[in-house]
Amino acid sequence: MDLLFLASEVAPWSKTGGLGDVAGALPRALAARGHRVVVATPRYGSIDPAGRGLRRVDLTLHARGERAGAYVADGPAPVYFIEHERLFGHRRGLYGEHGRDYPDNAARFAFFTRAALDLPAALGFSPRVVHLNDWQTALGAWLVRHEKQELAWARGARTVLTIHNLAYQGVFGKHEVPAVGLPWEVFRYEAMEFYDQLNFMKAGLVFADALTTVSPTYAREILTPESGNGLDPQLRHRARDLHGILNGIDVREWDPAADPHLPARFSRDDLSGKAACKEALQRELRLPVRPGVPLVGMVGRLAEQKGLDLVAAALPDLLRQDVQVAVLGSGRHDYEELFRRVAREQPDRLAAHVGFDEGLAHRIEAGADVFLMPSRFEPCGLNQMYSLRYGTVPVVRAVGGLEDTVEDYDGFRSGTGFKFREYQPRALLTAVRRALDLYRDRRAWAGLQARGMAQDFSWDRSAQTYERLFESLAAR
Repeated sequence: MDLLFLASEVAPWSKTGGLGDVAGALPRALAARGHRVVVATPRYGSIDPAGRGLRRVDLTLHARGERAGAYVADGPAPVYFIEHERLFGHRRGLYGEHGRDYPDNAARFAFFTRAALDLPAALGFSPRVVHLNDWQTALGAWLVRHEKQELAWARGARTVLTIHNLAYQGVFGKHEVPAVGLPWEVFRYEAMEFYDQLNFMKAGLVFADALTTVSPTYAREILTPESGNGLDPQLRHRARDLHGILNGIDVREWDPAADPHLPARFSRDDLSGKAACKEALQRELRLPVRPGVPLVGMVGRLAEQKGLDLVAAALPDLLRQDVQVAVLGSGRHDYEELFRRVAREQPDRLAAHVGFDEGLAHRIEAGADVFLMPSRFEPCGLNQMYSLRYGTVPVVRAVGGLEDTVEDYDGFRSGTGFKFREYQPRALLTAVRRALDLYRDRRAWAGLQARGMAQDFSWDRSAQTYERLFESLAAR
């Protein structure tokens, strides 16, 4: 089957979160299953074609009278980088800079989506499915139906929109309707109007042939007013077309037996290298080297979505335990300053690296004993799956993909981690204390690690589920 995959970020060239990881891995997994997959993404100013090995291709793509060029990264699922200097090329950020969105994001991503939909004609292939991702490309569901219908490939194509995070919807003033080339007839409740504004995500929810999201539990959660972010009525209306498909992880990049970022390798059958990783991490972060003290890791955005308000409230009680904490991430200024301050005041208990460091992220996953992920909501989450693969026991709140990927320890011989449900600091602390208590039982802890490392979170499993969905759509 020919598939066209549109995404505003594709790892390793561009990434702000899980979308980039998915767009980098899922097309390759589908290509490995025999499909012809073409990926389209913008060529941002942060992507240096020469430095990243991109090849200029002789294509001219069109979008409402404007032209775009393209580069390509060859491979099993080639990635085409749409080139437009004014909208993307001279921007260092993907969506904004200095904490502010670019004011012309509606125009930028409407242009990109139209230009990407010109690829089939330019390349001479006929995608049976156009896979759209999040609000940045959701407009493509309407464009395929209404702007491309004179083309044979579009008449036979089906569209799928994957919701990676419903909290981000691409909401703009209604003056953008004609500015991005849409007729006013779409500005109604049954289409793209949202509280007297234009909503790109809603365009996908209404016009895509099928909807997916990144975990089964999140698919159920977004049907409710509590988690639907104002779009739950439309999602309930499309409930039969909504599929929760759990994301995978790149098991080549995240493999403790071959990870180049680690000072020692280890596996489920031989965990001795994990102790060496812990010691090296303590030295790197200038924590006292204490093999017997549990080391708790946190990696990710410092934002309320990730439960940082819970962590801030629980941190004094947590640090009264005989424990060490390693934090890597960036986000809200007050959370960054909190961890910096505590690291200065209690350097023997907490180390904080504000920013992002890919190698350090791998070393924390490998060297920590416990990984803390108390999210307020979590569409899928990847770090808990990395943790399980690296023998690091996750403590998570039972929401979204965290609920689907972590099995709560039952006190005997079942479970892969520890979960709590109530969004309260005391519930978080109770779960952490359960983990710390079990840590002292080395035999039980080793069993918990082994069960976690045995889990299969490869992309091939997820790709099979997408494949079945695509085949059912193409058969309509």
